[in-house]
Amino acid sequence: QVQLVESGGGLVQPGGSLTLSCATSANIFKHYFAGWYRQAPGKQREFVAQLSILDVTKYADSVQGRFTISRDNSGNMVYLQMNSLKPEDTAVYYCNARPLASVTGSWGQGTQVTVTV
Repeated sequence: QVQLVESGGGLVQPGGSLTLSCATSANIFKHYFAGWYRQAPGKQREFVAQLSILDVTKYADSVQGRFTISRDNSGNMVYLQMNSLKPEDTAVYYCNARPLASVTGSWGQGTQVTVTV
């Protein structure tokens, strides 16, 4: 079982920025898809961003141009740089590591992001 630990969440004003981090071990993100998802109160978990093994990125339309997913050289850290935050970005953000053959992968415990005046 892959262990993932998210950090970096917090309270920010609209228009502000945050960077979320996801830590793992064994260079997992050099071999697995890295993903960020979020779940707002009363809503289902939704896709935010994905980074493939070949560094191909994919974003939800709602965050395209504002969020950036990246990985460090060791493959043990994945980041989500979030700019121009909006109140509707408020959610618990989850990191996901998924091997190519899996449809679900492993999840972290989540980190809360709250965007409010």
